[in-house]
Amino acid sequence: MSKPITLLTVASKEQLSPGMVRIRFSGDLAAFADSPFTDRYVKLVFGDPAELENGGRPTLRTYTAIAPDVATGTLTIDFVVHGDEGIAGPWAADAQPGDSIHVRGPGGAYAPDPEADWHLLAGDEAAIPAIRQALEALADDAQGHVVLQVDGPSYQQDVPAPSGVEVRWLHRSDPSHPGLADAVRALPWRAGRVHAFVHGEGQAVMKEIRPYLYDVRAVPRADVSISAYWKQGRTEETFREWKAELARAEEAPA
Repeated sequence: MSKPITLLTVASKEQLSPGMVRIRFSGDLAAFADSPFTDRYVKLVFGDPAELENGGRPTLRTYTAIAPDVATGTLTIDFVVHGDEGIAGPWAADAQPGDSIHVRGPGGAYAPDPEADWHLLAGDEAAIPAIRQALEALADDAQGHVVLQVDGPSYQQDVPAPSGVEVRWLHRSDPSHPGLADAVRALPWRAGRVHAFVHGEGQAVMKEIRPYLYDVRAVPRADVSISAYWKQGRTEETFREWKAELARAEEAPA
């Protein structure tokens, strides 16, 4: 069944870091009433939303929906902005209160399992909103590791975590810092069952971290939420082609 389409109106805007803008929206959020996931997301529709109902293909961009409140009709979306690059980032940079956009959703599939012995959360800027929401859902006595990669110190954000969850920031601009995959592989591996959420750039996430978790650490697939949010050097459309190619390659017989 097709997901609902909701009209959101910009209520306010805030610059979180040099590369991220937060926009607070208002609208009828009845579609979110039964959404339990911390990685819940919507697809922003750049074009005529009626095309979706008629089998058309308007331009869509996927973003984490932060703290949707059905009663007050408010939610927040954090946008990674790289100047004029892309479609959604420039739109967010220019957005003003009163502007509106349609979204389709929500979707989602992950929330941290309270029965897990510890949690591993890793990603880059694109994953920070979902990781922050996962941390907010953890119990006060939760244990685990968080690894977040951004361009530099000024790009870090407030990411509260339980005292037993260590948060480490990586800076691409610092040659002494490892990449995301190397940092995850270097983490001390805790005893017990881990529940993992790893999302971000395709090469690091799908080609490097995923084999480490599945093949080296033998984490059951049911205990891992892992997916690429973007791919270095690719637009959203060619990134989707890359994901489809990856899926076909993995489904092909050996």
